[in-house]
Amino acid sequence: MSVATPQCLFLAKSAVLSALVLTAAGPLAAGTPFIILASTTSTEQSGLFQHIVPQFTARTGIEVRVVAVGTGQAFAIGRRGDADALLVHHRAGEEQFVAEGYGSERRDVMYNDFVLIGPRADPAGVTQADSIQDALVRIAESSSAFASRGDDSGTHRKERELWSTARIEPSGRWYRQLGSGMGPTLNTAAAMDAYVLADRGTWLSFRNRQELVIVFEGDEALLNAYGSIPVNPERFDWVKADLARKWHDWLVAPEGQTAIAEYRINGEPLFFPFRD
Repeated sequence: MSVATPQCLFLAKSAVLSALVLTAAGPLAAGTPFIILASTTSTEQSGLFQHIVPQFTARTGIEVRVVAVGTGQAFAIGRRGDADALLVHHRAGEEQFVAEGYGSERRDVMYNDFVLIGPRADPAGVTQADSIQDALVRIAESSSAFASRGDDSGTHRKERELWSTARIEPSGRWYRQLGSGMGPTLNTAAAMDAYVLADRGTWLSFRNRQELVIVFEGDEALLNAYGSIPVNPERFDWVKADLARKWHDWLVAPEGQTAIAEYRINGEPLFFPFRD
């Protein structure tokens, strides 16, 4: 009688929670080799995986099954050995994940930036701000509605860092922590006429904008870098290390970097590869 590994148990749970799982390459034949990739709702909701994963699968025959969660949840999945690789966007957390022995290495894959979204009327006067910290001070001082993901995602972690550098501890009725992904948070912000921090990729693919527009962008503090990490087989001997390594290497190779660069919405790139 065989004993199920933790990854097998995770797969069984994933069948129940199928809304989280994106098989980006589409249905494949039974027995097709695959990896589980824990990644972010921002990369999934932007449509990036539907563009790049079929190209990887065509090249290697390996399917990539994406579990789209916040970056904090992706780290937790990796720490249980319930994924073969991660693609996330919180550099400090990624380096800690590797330093603790859960990941074998981290590589830069791509970047875009965060943008501050808000109502066209801009009640806090954010468009007049000279830095992202100034923008956040204006929102807090005017008690203008702000929708926070509140889910320990990479975007939420960045937001908390920005509030900290602005020396503000956001609280009160104006600050709403939603505990939701980027798309649902943008939907709520649109309904509330609220300010919200978003990654540019999800914003470009978001359609229910109503009166929301970009009110602040371009600050160096808003850089949004993504890293790839294979889960360490020395820690979890059941992970598909060889297959995960092929994905990891492909992402930073010319073919993968070109696939990332070619993904656009209305002619505008969503992510930029880290090229030498």
